[in-house]
Amino acid sequence: VQLQASGGGLVQAGDSRRLSCAASTPFFGSYTVGWFRQAPGKEREFVTGISGGGTNKIYADSVKGRFTTSRDHAKNTVYLQMNSLKPEDTAVYHCAAGFLYSDYEYPKPDAYDYWGQGTQVTVSS
Repeated sequence: VQLQASGGGLVQAGDSRRLSCAASTPFFGSYTVGWFRQAPGKEREFVTGISGGGTNKIYADSVKGRFTTSRDHAKNTVYLQMNSLKPEDTAVYHCAAGFLYSDYEYPKPDAYDYWGQGTQVTVSS
């Protein structure tokens, strides 16, 4: 499974941005997809995850209420809608896919088998 993350760029604080994670497999809907981010000098951080069916979503406290994840099965794509962006949201954002069986696995990078290359989001103040 190949994942392609896109949509990053330079935005101003308060702006919105939508990231996309497109998959090469038509069976993408079977996978849980997570978004992680990593800022320079910091550890990789879980952002959000969405179940294969799209009904279960988990968000990190730092983005809850501002970010929303969704998926379009027809397009084999998962989205990360980011609103009210803050400078501390600046990071490289990666999407990842895997077969996860419980909510506690969502924030764990090791639970995912496939990773995209990442897309840079820079939020200026």
